[in-house]
Formats: sequence, C-alpha cells, structure tokens
Amino acid sequence: MAGSNLSSEQLDKLKAALAKAKGLPLAAAAQALKAEEEAQKAAAQEPEEAQPLVETNLAEGTYLRVEDDEMTAWLYLTPPEEEQVYTKRDLESYLEQNGVTRGYHSSNLSAMVKKKVYDREILVAQGKKSIPGKDGYFEYLFSPEEHMGPVIREDGTVDYSSMSALQNVHKGDKVAIYHYAEQGEDGYTVRDKELKAAPARDLPPMRGKGIIRENGVYYAQNDGKIEVKDGKIDIQNVHEIVGDVDAIIGKIEFFGDVIINGNVEGGVTIRAGRNIEIHGTAGGVSLFAGGDVLLSRGIQGGGKISARGNVFAEFIENTTVEAGGIVQSNVILNARVSAKDKVITNGKRGAIIGGQVHALKSIEAITAGNDVEVKTVLHCGYQPEAFDMLLEIRRKETETKEKLAKLVDTMTEALREKRKLGANTAKTTEANLSEWNRLKDEYFAELDRIGKERKELEETMEAGRDSYIKVDGNLYRNVVISINAEQMIMDRNTCYMKYTAEKGIIEGSVIIHN
Repeated sequence: MAGSNLSSEQLDKLKAALAKAKGLPLAAAAQALKAEEEAQKAAAQEPEEAQPLVETNLAEGTYLRVEDDEMTAWLYLTPPEEEQVYTKRDLESYLEQNGVTRGYHSSNLSAMVKKKVYDREILVAQGKKSIPGKDGYFEYLFSPEEHMGPVIREDGTVDYSSMSALQNVHKGDKVAIYHYAEQGEDGYTVRDKELKAAPARDLPPMRGKGIIRENGVYYAQNDGKIEVKDGKIDIQNVHEIVGDVDAIIGKIEFFGDVIINGNVEGGVTIRAGRNIEIHGTAGGVSLFAGGDVLLSRGIQGGGKISARGNVFAEFIENTTVEAGGIVQSNVILNARVSAKDKVITNGKRGAIIGGQVHALKSIEAITAGNDVEVKTVLHCGYQPEAFDMLLEIRRKETETKEKLAKLVDTMTEALREKRKLGANTAKTTEANLSEWNRLKDEYFAELDRIGKERKELEETMEAGRDSYIKVDGNLYRNVVISINAEQMIMDRNTCYMKYTAEKGIIEGSVIIHN
C-alpha cells in the first residue's frame, strides 16, 4: 500500500472498510469499500424532503376567505396575544399555508401590521384577469351599408328620396386597410392558476374584383360602384339612365346595377343582376333584382317586385312583392307582400291597409287596417302548411333511403356473382348492373335534393318560432292577426299591441312607452 497513489483520506476510508471486513481477504475488503462509496453517492443524489411551511402563531379566530373564482382573497385578523407582535412575513406565511401564493396586496399587508387592523376582512391578494386579444379586421374607407335603407329624420319621418345604392370610387382610391391581430395577456388567480388569453387570429387577405393589395392597403383598380358582399369588395359597372323609361324601351336587362333618374311607365320590365334604383314614380312595372330594390317615390298599378335582397319604397299599392330580406315602406295599400325577414311600415303614416302581408320574422307597423274595416291580413312565421310539408319530405327521404339500401344489396350480390363467374357472367347481369348503377345515381341525387329542401324548411320553421306582429298605433276591427298556423280576427278597435304565439295560442301584450 505504501507505493499507491491514494490520498490520506482515501487510505483512512480503506482502513475503515478493512476493519469492517473482519479479516476478509483484500479483494473482499476492497469490494466492501466500493459498495459503501456507491451507497454514499446514491444518498447524496436523493432530493431533500420539502420543508414544511413556517407555522404562524396568528391568534385564534383568524381566517382567510377566497372567492369562488379565486380572483380575490380576504384576511380576517384577530388581535395578537399579549407581548406578541405580528410581522408581514407572518401574514404571508399564513396565506401560503392556505394556498394563496400570488397577487399579494403588499401595501394592505403592511398596513394591517403597522396600523394593527383587526376584526375585519381586508383584501390581501388579487388575481389578474386575462386580457383578450384583438382579431385582425378590415377597415373600410367607404360605407358598405349606406344603401341599405332610407334616412330616418329626427322628427321620426322617413326620407325615402335619400336612398342610394350607388357609391362611386375612382381608379387608385384607397378603399380598405387591414389591421393585424393584437395578442392578449395571460392572467392568473391568487392560487397561481394560469388564465390563458384566447389567441387572436389574423384574417386571410381580402378577395374581390377590381381591387389590388399593397402592404395591407387595398386600392381600386378601376372606376365603378363599390360594395361589400360576403366579405369581399366588389367594384362593378352601373347602368344609369337620366330621364324616363317608357313602354317604347320595354325591357332593361343588366348584369350590374340599374339606376333610373326618372319615371318608369307601366308595362316596363327591368332585370338587374344586382340592385334596381328608381328615383321617379313607378307604374305597373315588373322588377327583378339580384340585390335590393329602392323606389324613392313608390309603386302602384298592378306591378310586381322580386328581389333577393331588400325592398324599400315610399309606398306600395296594388303590387305583389317578394323579398329575400326586409320590406320597408311608408304605406302598403291593397298589396300582396312577402318577406323572408321583416316587413316594416314607418314614416308619417306607417300603415298597412288591405291586402295580405307576410314576413318570416316580424311585422312592425304604426297602423293596421282603417275605419271602414277593410280586410287586412297580417301573417308572420312559417306558413300553416309548412308542418305537413315537412312530414311529407321526411317520409320521401326515408322511402328513398330504403330503396337505395335494397338496390345496394342487389348490386352487391350481382358483383359477387360477377367476380365468381368472371368471363362467364351472363349478359343480363352486366346490363342490370349498368341500369342499377344509373338508378343508384338517381337515388343519390334525389336524396341530395330532398335533404336540401328538408333543411331549408326546418330552418324556416325554426326562424319563425319567435316571430311577432307589433302595431305601435291604431289596430282596427276586421284585421286578421296570424302567427305560424294560428290566427285571430280583431273584433274591435284597439291600439299599441304586440302579438306572439305560445304553445299554439296567440297572446297579445300592450306596448308601453316610457
């Protein structure tokens, strides 16, 4: 051992190990020494046990109250015993022992100790709410909804002559700016629970016609009319007529907007892929619009209006109107009106007199009917026959599915036979498979059509469940109030009423103006 390189400390360890070995051979003693050193290393690597929180000696009766949402914690501190002094660390330790580890109100804790605030709850910890981010958005540098309706004046009258479906831009005009998303901030509770802010998202670049993008700014590529449709900027040409349109012209068809700055005589037909705007009077004309119809001075004389969008007119008399959106007018007289959204009459009169008016969601009028008790039918919600139609559609859908299932089983069996026989398959089987395949495609097409029809009817019925009729003025005798499949006939004059349908019964409530 004298010639070894062991240090004195290592020699002492070896001697101790040899002594423990009690006369064992040197190899056994060395093995015992190695085992002891490995045990010491393993013990050194074991983590120390967590030290318990410092026990505080706060007086009996002290308690901590944490709100259910863990956003605030309140400490009720009772006076200490004689010769005992609280420290801020005592209070913090008490909070830690009770699971409140974040958001300490340091100044309140210090004040409780220094000013000896006892026997009342004090806010000692407060969490931080997450701050939501802001999604990216487009700022339009024009008014995309400017053409949607007439201007309502301060005195309550309506200026239908102010309506315009036209917003012009010139090539190079700045039309929109994109503002990028701003991320929010995470929060936390007093018990150190993280409250993550929902991530803010950016929108994809805007698509559209007649625009160009440079660094998030959009410019018009050409002159024309601008609007936003389905989130896309669209710049289109407009067909505008200065003057009257008579029967000699007869028909106007245009893929964009049609604007007439004059009168339109009866017998004229106008078809527009987008909006129709007439600033003069309209006789018995036929108007078909892929967008809105705006009539500054109304329509009369047995005409027809069909619009996928909204219809706005000073008055509608002896005219059939079908709108995919709302119908709004000052007076509707002896007309047949149907809207998939609302029918609204406002302005000086706001009246519906005679005829039949239907709206899926609501009818809002100032006056309904008149003193001579002309029959006026107001109906909102889904049509009475809609429920029976839905049952029939569902029956057809089930029947078609059953036919398709049987056909698939028949085709599967024939295909098994074809795989088994190969070239020996009968010609009749081949012909049948071809016919069955054609029939299968027909069934799938029929199911697709029925499914769309069923879905549309279900959505219509759902949209009409909360429909109502509101007459914010005089409601005359002989007016028919009809909601969904229910109806009632007014047997006396009344006013300021709102009608809804609950469980198959029409209920009326008085409109109260503060």
